[in-house]
Amino acid sequence: MKTALTAIAAAVLMTTSVAAQEVCMSATEMQSSLIDWYGEEPVSGPSNDGTRLWVSDATGSWTVVRTLSDGNACVAAQGQNWTAGMDAQEVLASIQAHVGG
Repeated sequence: MKTALTAIAAAVLMTTSVAAQEVCMSATEMQSSLIDWYGEEPVSGPSNDGTRLWVSDATGSWTVVRTLSDGNACVAAQGQNWTAGMDAQEVLASIQAHVGG
């Protein structure tokens, strides 16, 4: 049942998500921006390709960030409708599949 609810939640995220414009900056600056401006925190460890999901339980915003080997980080996708308690790994996989990450 939990998997079905996560799939439904991921579908809701996909219908309201927007592909992000290419926004890149140093990984440290990206982290500070997500924390300070959006109140987001990482909920998934970096995947093999350096992708990490950041979310705000308070506002429902989410951002997928890919850290590059040169020390920069780029926004891969962002959106709204994050809900506390969602399975971050499953949602990240769904987002990546949707945006081709």
